Parts: sequence; structure tokens; C-alpha cells
Amino acid sequence: MMGRSLLLRASFSAAFLMAASAPVSAQPFYENRTVTIIVGFGPGGGYDTMARVLARHMGSHMPGKPNFVVMNMSGASGLKSVNHLFSVAPRDGSIFGTFHSATPLQEALRSKAVRFKSVELSWVGSLSESVNVLAVTDAAGVRTLEEAKSRQVIMGAVGSGGGIMGAYPRLMNALLQTRFKIVAGYRGSNDVFLAMEREEVHGATTAWASWKIARPTWVRDGKVVPLVQIGSKKNADLPDTPLLLDLVKNEDQRRMVHLLSGNMQIERPFAGPPAIPQARLALLRRAFNATVRNTAFLADAKQAGETIDPRTGEEVAEIVRQIVETPAALVDRLGAATGLK
Repeated sequence: MMGRSLLLRASFSAAFLMAASAPVSAQPFYENRTVTIIVGFGPGGGYDTMARVLARHMGSHMPGKPNFVVMNMSGASGLKSVNHLFSVAPRDGSIFGTFHSATPLQEALRSKAVRFKSVELSWVGSLSESVNVLAVTDAAGVRTLEEAKSRQVIMGAVGSGGGIMGAYPRLMNALLQTRFKIVAGYRGSNDVFLAMEREEVHGATTAWASWKIARPTWVRDGKVVPLVQIGSKKNADLPDTPLLLDLVKNEDQRRMVHLLSGNMQIERPFAGPPAIPQARLALLRRAFNATVRNTAFLADAKQAGETIDPRTGEEVAEIVRQIVETPAALVDRLGAATGLK
């Protein structure tokens, strides 16, 4: 269902060449300009880290060499920042943001906190495709998902209801009879990691890239114990960690897992407000495409623990369209299993 269309299979190089031929009439706008990247979470997590890496490099690939700054705007599991981009932020190309890749799913789920239309956002691109990993510390006392069926494991989650971070363990409780208990209310993934250090919670579910970026020593020293990965395919780092798609029992359950994890194709998305002037959006996309191919950026990203597997703005827009147009009956089944609303 979430397979890439023929458009998404087109080579990134071809998209880059098309973007390179975009008109440059917006060039004077960016001279002596500051461009703001809003991050939908607090400092220290994977989204924040990669926004800052992008900000260090992207300006050098734009006419006028604008200065880039990063501003954090946490709240409502990242939805506060998207609502701001959609309704409040200037639509002149001076601001765009990064937020949870599952934001389009929140719209499909008809979340009351959603006050935007994902397909109307000005999608700039995405840095990577990843898997989400439900992992615990050694203090949890479990080392396999099977053991989590007989012992309660406390999972931290962001937002009042736990958001997407809480949805994954809830779905496993419903489909696999695990005994995860979700403690929600944390402001961002870094706060959840701190709670793990204090042993308030045993674990969390977040992108594997975020584990590597935010807590590289945990990964290196084996303090993180991955129990299951959620995505369309296994991450090369985790050949022995089961894939949730391989554990569910029937096609209906597979469709729910596909829907919940479809966003992992665009794990680090960047988008601006609707109706950014076409020439300026073309410049932002062209600069993004050039940045993610730049050796200095790639070295910086690697040092931060991120594996770059980019998507163009056009490709991201198509993936988003597929998510928000999911049939309502399937969305409702997923909502009932996860508590997502």
C-alpha cells in the first residue's frame, strides 16, 4: 500500500538536475536574509540535531548566501510547529521547518490538534529513510519482545497522550499481547532519554537514527537493547532484531503496521508554509538537493550519526498524499488499536 510510485523510483540525480534548472528570479530576496528552520521538538534530539547540521551548510548553496538559524517550538508532539507554519508563519520563503515524520498520519487520523493540510505544505525534501526501533535499557530486565509479553515494561512517550511514540507499543499490546505501559507527557525525545537515565521509564520508540544521534554511547556500549524495528525493511545495523511486519498474524494487521510506519520513508522531512512563491520554493529545493550531495555536509551528518538517504520535495509530497488519502476504515482500525485520535 505504501510502496513507492514510479515517480518515487525516479533517480535522485534526475530530480537534482531538474531542480538545478529552476528559475533564479528569487535571488535578490535571499541576499542579506536570515532563513529560519523551526524544529517541532526541544533541543538535543535527532530532529533538532539534523536541522542544525542542515542549517550549517544549506545557505552556501543558495544565491545570496542567506544566514540560517534554528528555532525550537515544541508542543503537541510536534504539531504546534506545523500549525504555526500553516497558519501563522510568513509565506515568503524565509521560514520552513522539520517535525515528526508521522505528522501526515496525524491528519489522516483526524487528530483534533491538527489545524493544517499536509498536502498544502511546501515540501522542501527529506534527509533519510529509517526504521523506528522500540528499545529498552538493561534496567528493564528484558532482552526480547517475547519476554515483554510476560513482564511489564514502562515506555516513555511525548505529549499528553503519548502521540506516535506511544502508538507503537500500544499497537504491539493489541496485536502481540505485549505488556508495555506507556508514560506520556514528556516534551521531546531527549526528555524521554533523560527519564531512561533516571530509570523513570525503561525505554522508548523512536527512529534508529535518533538513538544513534542523541545517545551514541548507549548504542556503542550496548546500553540500548533493541526489541523490534518498525519499517518496510530491516536496518543494516540490526540484522538480528525482528521486523514488526514479520511478527503480525494477518494481512489486516500488516496494513495497520504499514500505515503506522509509512512515514519512515521520509524520516527527516522539511516543509514550509503553503503558497511559498514558486521561484523561492524552487531555490529552497535546489539548495536542499545540492546540500545533501555535498561532501562536507555528508561528513557532518555522519559524525552526528545520521545516514543520508534523501528524497526530493516532490517525492515527499507524493508520499504524504498517499498517507492522507488512506481509506477511513483502515485509519479507524489503527486508531482503535493505538489510541491515536
